[in-house]
Amino acid sequence: MNKKHLFKSVLLALLCVLFIICLSVTLTVMFRPIYYWDIQNLEIGQRYNIPAEICRLNYDVLIDYNLAWGPDVLEFPNFKMSENGRIHFEEVKVIFVACQYAALVGLAGFIGRIVWQKRQGDKDFRWMRWTGWVALALVTAVGGLIAANWDLAFVLMHKLLFNNDLWIFDWRTDPIILILPDEFFMHCGIMIMVLVVVFVIGCRLLAKKLESESV
Repeated sequence: MNKKHLFKSVLLALLCVLFIICLSVTLTVMFRPIYYWDIQNLEIGQRYNIPAEICRLNYDVLIDYNLAWGPDVLEFPNFKMSENGRIHFEEVKVIFVACQYAALVGLAGFIGRIVWQKRQGDKDFRWMRWTGWVALALVTAVGGLIAANWDLAFVLMHKLLFNNDLWIFDWRTDPIILILPDEFFMHCGIMIMVLVVVFVIGCRLLAKKLESESV
């Protein structure tokens, strides 16, 4: 493989990894049953005598807000919110919406690239296989950190994504944090990694199929 083809394959693999991560994050954010299950599993409402339906209602409002087509203003039906809390949720929405758009663009690019290669008779689908190795390396590293020290992983994630400490909530000014325990975010992290692995396996199987069809 010459340097040009090597660079192309590496670039495509990195872009595909980014697409897979954004798609996994987007699907996890949209998959509300994970929280509904945790309401009972983690006894979220029972900890602070908050009815399960109140937990669900306010969580749904939060998720609706974080969708690309969601409302521009976040207002919880049952909880007050500080200005710092509002700013943090606005920053979170920017990240999640960016992931949603990146997932859509990535999906279109992924399909488009495969169609283009097939039309050009390009048999080099190794970038899809390389995507698997890069993504699995990331999952192994992140999964190892979560398994070893979830609290550290949680803090590092927030320090990486945000340039302030507004994510450190005070329940007295932002009681919404009472129904969003750390364990729930850990379950979301696990779901993201599982989805990444599933998509990686799908990429490798698809690459094998496309290469066999090209022979």
